[in-house]
Amino acid sequence: MLTANSTLGLFRGLTTFSQLWYYYNNVTYTIVAPINIVDAPAYPYRGFGLDTSRNFFPVEDLTRTLDAMSWIKLNTFHWHITDSQRFPLEVAEYPELAQNGAYSPQEVYSECDVQYIVSYAAARGIDVLLEIDTPGHTSIIAASYPEYVACFKASPWSTYAAEPPAGQLRFALPEVVNFTASLLSDVAKTLPSKYFSTGGDELNTNCFVNDTATQEHLKATGMTLNGALDAFTNATHGALIAHGKTPVVWEEMALTWNVTLSNETIVMVWISADDAVSVAKKGLRIVQVPFDYFYLDCGAGEWLGDSVPLNSWCDPFKTWSKSYTYDPLANLTEAQYHLVLGGEQILWAEQSGPQNLEPIVWPRAASSAEIFWSSKQPSGDALDVTEALPRLHDLRYRMVQRGVNAIPLQPQWCALRPHLCDLDA
Repeated sequence: MLTANSTLGLFRGLTTFSQLWYYYNNVTYTIVAPINIVDAPAYPYRGFGLDTSRNFFPVEDLTRTLDAMSWIKLNTFHWHITDSQRFPLEVAEYPELAQNGAYSPQEVYSECDVQYIVSYAAARGIDVLLEIDTPGHTSIIAASYPEYVACFKASPWSTYAAEPPAGQLRFALPEVVNFTASLLSDVAKTLPSKYFSTGGDELNTNCFVNDTATQEHLKATGMTLNGALDAFTNATHGALIAHGKTPVVWEEMALTWNVTLSNETIVMVWISADDAVSVAKKGLRIVQVPFDYFYLDCGAGEWLGDSVPLNSWCDPFKTWSKSYTYDPLANLTEAQYHLVLGGEQILWAEQSGPQNLEPIVWPRAASSAEIFWSSKQPSGDALDVTEALPRLHDLRYRMVQRGVNAIPLQPQWCALRPHLCDLDA
């Protein structure tokens, strides 16, 4: 008998039920019966993030990813859909952005594509959190509106941007504020999610120091760059709030810049656990995305040219077991625990595409899924890597049976003999 307080709860319960069964040699069986399970998620936000801006992922790759997410009860797909290199999102009011900003007409997410993915996700209990990163990571907008972007293609790019090409919105200019607020509003109003991310990470002030348009406006108005960013943020977030959306930002907006954020704003903390403490002191809600535990792209070496001896900034590779040891409440006071909504693992796609999406993500991303669903073992003990490994092997086999190219975690000899490959075995 399955009982729940909602249809979504019933769906999660059926997911658990499916995990009790095995299929082998044309026989379906369970090894745990009778069984009684009382279950509920420890955190409301359990996400996976994917960057589809650096390289293109067809719709079928995204839907298969959503399938896999549903099997492990992840409930938020954080879709980082635009960035400096590419604007592949069709926006009816601004069609030129995708026409000029996509790699090709075939590599664009149409409005129908987005609505299909949103509906597909919803049918599996997953919310789609769309991100259009601003005012940094926006160089590609210069392909349509060159007058809105400062230091476009400036050289050396590393002086002006986190990665090539350089270029950031001239957020001090009123026409850029109006354009950005309108763009975000036009996209957000087509989406059912309560949340929408405006990004806000890695803003490079060097880009504006010698930018004539920005400096002339600041001088004429008597504003500082920080004051201009505050006005920009209030305008763009105000446009989202007017549509009933809650703004989501990266941590720099809360910690690096002195900008006014709504008390409802959600902050994605990615740099350090200490930063989560600082965000909590401001009373803002937190989604944990620590790069040193949860970034799935780390470990492939540096992708920039002329960098043969270099590792990437976030190497080494983050194993599932490393991720599994993350404590989302570390260093917070008990009174601050409620501010942590959950967390996500994320794949930044400078070196990823449809060819390697699944082996990079699965089954590693299941480690954070268990952190933010279970939080503890059924016994009440803390999560334990040794205890979890056989269960993760099991999940990996299920994913492969269902057509997901999840990689092995150990030699099959070990997977079939739980704990015989432990260090102390």
